[in-house]
Amino acid sequence: MTTHRAPLDSVLDTVGETPLVSVHAAPDEVPVYAKLESFNPGASIKDRIGKYMLEQMLEQGTISPGGTVIEPTAGNTGIGFAVAAGQLDVNAIFVVPERFSVEKQQLMRALGAEVINTPTADGMGGAIDRAHQLAEELDGAVVPQQFQNPLNAEAHYETTAPEVYDALDAEVGAIVAGCGTAGTLMGMARYGREMHEDTYVVAVEPEGSLYATLKGTDAEEAEYKTEGIGTHDTSTNELFDPELVDEVVQVPDRDTHTEMQRLASEEGQLVASSAAANSLVAQQVARDIRDGETDAPYDSVVTVFADSSERYLSKGVYGEYEEWQG
Repeated sequence: MTTHRAPLDSVLDTVGETPLVSVHAAPDEVPVYAKLESFNPGASIKDRIGKYMLEQMLEQGTISPGGTVIEPTAGNTGIGFAVAAGQLDVNAIFVVPERFSVEKQQLMRALGAEVINTPTADGMGGAIDRAHQLAEELDGAVVPQQFQNPLNAEAHYETTAPEVYDALDAEVGAIVAGCGTAGTLMGMARYGREMHEDTYVVAVEPEGSLYATLKGTDAEEAEYKTEGIGTHDTSTNELFDPELVDEVVQVPDRDTHTEMQRLASEEGQLVASSAAANSLVAQQVARDIRDGETDAPYDSVVTVFADSSERYLSKGVYGEYEEWQG
């Protein structure tokens, strides 16, 4: 169910125009709306940057047809790039830390990409280093580097945000989104602030992540299970602009796990952990606006549900909390 009503030439034509759906647990006075990005062909929000970044890179001559894109990724970006690469005559190699979803890695391979694993202990920094090493070894290879490439945020400025604002007649009070690369939040925040300078912007991260330190808040580094958002090394996250963010909110894994299950059982939303974290924070922001504790230009909050829980079933997302943590 998208806005598409006629036959399309390519799967890339189905990227974007995803539904915007109310979160039922939000206060009636300040509704929360979530962009359901699992409706993209690769089933996540990263399809947007896969298509947008590769098309722009081909147009700009950064990569040529027949060349190779090499990207360090937790999985969804790889799938998004693989979907686009297969249709745009580009080869794809993805460097993925071992701890991330096996389902995602299987899908990348199914789409014709090569997947190379790096040790979990090396984190995304290790994957980034390995990707650049490979690019030096292969002719015609480039690393788009979603963590620092402005095209990442630009994709959401050009597609995600306008879709939201069109759907809500530009009456958006607050934007809430998790930060992995920070591309989604930055693109939407820049668009939102251009539409209304008082748009309230909130970054979401798991407890144990360090984005909060970029806003001058003390944060204790720790492991977390929530996937797709958060960082242990802020030096690799070059897109995050503290000036565009009013606050950074941390969500404990346990709360995220509970909300992931609630969204499924009560709202029929089969979404993953980052969406659950976004949902919790968006609801709190909505209550704060309702209660006069947060100023926003309109009584509405927008967030994103980046992908589906189906890619994490092997990790026990719908089992006991201890099973998921294990």
